[in-house]
Amino acid sequence: MDITKENNSSLTVAEPTIDEFKSIIKDITSNENILALKERIQHASNSRFYHCLCVSYYTYVICKKLGLDYVSAARGAMLHDFYYYDWRDKHVEGQKKFHAFRHPRIALNNAKDLFNLNEIEQDVIVKHMWPLTIKFPTYKESYIVTLVDKYCATYELFKTIKRKLKI
Repeated sequence: MDITKENNSSLTVAEPTIDEFKSIIKDITSNENILALKERIQHASNSRFYHCLCVSYYTYVICKKLGLDYVSAARGAMLHDFYYYDWRDKHVEGQKKFHAFRHPRIALNNAKDLFNLNEIEQDVIVKHMWPLTIKFPTYKESYIVTLVDKYCATYELFKTIKRKLKI
């Protein structure tokens, strides 16, 4: 955690920066399997890569300001939807129906194949769909990712609706 001392009496957390954020997720965002998510639509018209990037960035900012493990939270958030299939595929039986329940475990397994993940990163990925995943998140960072994910998904959906209605 970046802590600086001011006036020898109080501690403050350094402000979040885009450069720091980029350096935290650089190995993830330069991975060819992650980059392939740019070709996958997530919510409405945004790519899965863009969605994960947004969730990761807002998570980073919130966790840093709250003095939480912003590095693990941002990294887990960048990997929270790391699956390869198209959940809208009508040709695969049960794909859409069970996607919300299945994809966190699939994303975790995919991420573990490519990256060394700590406990917070794993919890963030596997529990980001809480309460659908039933088990409560273990860490504060996981709750934040869950809320930020829902916020970003809702924003993406309404942005698309607005564009279609030309409002």
